[in-house]
Amino acid sequence: MSDDPTIGFLKADVARFCGGLDELAPAIRLRLVVQLRAALEEVTDAALDEGMAAAKAEGWGLRQIGGQVGLSHEKVRYRLAQRAGGDELAGESS
Repeated sequence: MSDDPTIGFLKADVARFCGGLDELAPAIRLRLVVQLRAALEEVTDAALDEGMAAAKAEGWGLRQIGGQVGLSHEKVRYRLAQRAGGDELAGESS
């Protein structure tokens, strides 16, 4: 999927972690997999939103961003608006 070797290393680390769950009770195993998925989603979603905002700041169109990340331009617009709203809310609490 990626030519970047770092992605391969990360995937291998995740596979190694998941392989280590084989001996655990199903309830523990499932809980850990759900926690892992949530943690990865949190980190990658934040990075994706930051990257889309950077592309928009460089003048990319919503369709161009969407094509690059596999989202519709409307989903890109929505996520950028959500991010901008979150930044504004974070600024108000400071």
